[in-house]
Amino acid sequence: MSSSPTGRSRSRKPERAKAGGADATASADAAAGASGSASSGATGRGVMAQLQATDLRGVARLATQATVSISRVAEGVHQSVLGTMGLQGGEKPGSTRGLTGLVYQSIRGVTRLVDAGLQAGLSRLEPFFATDEGDGTTAVRWERQAVIAALNGVMGDRLHHDGNPLCTHMGWYQRGLPLNTRALADTGSAPGKVLVLVHGLCMNDLQWRHDGHDHGEHLARELGYTPVYLRYNTGLHTSDNGAALSAALDALVAAWPVPVTEIAVVAHSMGGLVARSACHHAASAAAAGRAGKAEAANPVSAAAGTWLPLLRHLVFLGTPHHGAPLERAGQWVHVLLGSSAYSRPFARLARLRSAGITDLRYGHVLNADWEGRDRFRKEPDRRTPVPLPSRVACHAVAATLASRRSLAAETLVGDGLVPLNSALGVHDDPARTLVFARSRQAVFYGMGHLAMLGDAAVARQLVRWLAPPAPKT
Repeated sequence: MSSSPTGRSRSRKPERAKAGGADATASADAAAGASGSASSGATGRGVMAQLQATDLRGVARLATQATVSISRVAEGVHQSVLGTMGLQGGEKPGSTRGLTGLVYQSIRGVTRLVDAGLQAGLSRLEPFFATDEGDGTTAVRWERQAVIAALNGVMGDRLHHDGNPLCTHMGWYQRGLPLNTRALADTGSAPGKVLVLVHGLCMNDLQWRHDGHDHGEHLARELGYTPVYLRYNTGLHTSDNGAALSAALDALVAAWPVPVTEIAVVAHSMGGLVARSACHHAASAAAAGRAGKAEAANPVSAAAGTWLPLLRHLVFLGTPHHGAPLERAGQWVHVLLGSSAYSRPFARLARLRSAGITDLRYGHVLNADWEGRDRFRKEPDRRTPVPLPSRVACHAVAATLASRRSLAAETLVGDGLVPLNSALGVHDDPARTLVFARSRQAVFYGMGHLAMLGDAAVARQLVRWLAPPAPKT
C-alpha cells in the first residue's frame, strides 16, 4: 500500500493554475472567496447581499414548517405531562384535546395562512431581484451557494418533496456557471478527455477549490482533461442521485462537441457513493437494453448507460464505502430520545436528518438498501454488496488525523469523518470488501477530510494515477 511521505503530508500547496485555455481558473476574487471549505462559512452580510426573491420564498416556507414542527413538539410534551395525570389525549398520538388542542391547531392554521400570503407577495417581487447568474462572477454567489448546499445536505429531501425554491437540481457546471457545450465547441477547448468531479455532502461544485487549489484545474493543466463539475442535492438518497447522474452522463456524452474518448471521475466523500451507484445503474440499464427489457416508461432508470464503456478511471477521495460513525451516532440520539415519554416528542428533531445523511450510516448505493424500511430505526447492515465496476481503474485515497497507522486510526479516528478502513473499502465481511489494487491505494497521515481537496501530495498522486502509461520501448 502506498502512503504519503513520512510525517504530515501537507507540505505545501499545489501551484496555482494558469489562466487561459480549457483549464483557465476562475477570477482571483472567486478563488479568494472559495478558497476555504464548507467550514469557512459565509458571513451573514455577504449572504444577505446575495439573496434572491426565490430565496426569500424558500426561507419563509422553512420558517413556516419550523413553527409548525415546534408547535407539534410543544404539544407532544404538553400531552406527556397531562398523560401522567390520567388525562386522555387527542385522536392522533402526541396531540391534546379540547381547548388546549384547539389552541395548538389555531397556531398551525394561522402560520400556514401567513405563509400563503408571503408566498404570493414574494412571487410578485421576483422580477425586481437579481437572477441566479448575477453579474457572471463566482465571487458574487459563492457564499449564497455554500449556504444553499449545506441546507440541501441537511434537509434536501424535504426541500425536494415540498418544491421549495431552495432545492438544488442536478446539473453540470464550470467555474460556478451552468456548462455551455456550445461555447466549448466555439472556442475549440473541449478535447475528448472529460474529467467529472462529484462533490460530497453539504457541498457544491465551487468548493472543489480549497486553499487556492482545484483538482479539476490541476488535472486539466497536467493531463489535458476538460473538467466538468456536478452540482446536486446531497440530501436525496444516494441511489436516486446515482440514477440521475447516470442519465446526466449519457446526456453529457451526447451533447459533447467532439466524440468523447475517455471519462475519468474524481469523487469526494458521499460523491463516491453516488458515482458507484451511477456505475451500477448504467451497467444494469445496459444489460436490460441488450436483453430488450429497458423500461421506456422511466427515462432515468432506462438510461442507456452508454457512458460507462468510456469510463477509464474512478478516484475516491475519503469515500465512506462502509459508512461513517457520525451518522450512526445520530441514530443513537434518535433512539435515546424515543426511550422516554417526556423526551419522545423531541425525537422528531432527530428525524430531520435527510435521506442522504442516513444513507451514510452504512454507505448505501442501491434502492434496495433503504426501500420499505424505516431509515431512522436502528438496524444492522443489510446492504446488498456492490463490487467496484469492472474494466475500470478504481483508486482510493484515505486520510487519517493520526500521525501513523494504528488500530484506532483504521477504525475510529480516520480523517475526522470517515474511518480509514471505510475509505479503503475494507470490511469484516469479505463479501462486502471492495478490492482495490495495492498500487491504487494511497493513505495520507496527519490529514483531515476536507484537507485532501487542496493537498499537494494528493494532487501529485492523482496525476500519477490518471497519467497515460508510458509507451513501451
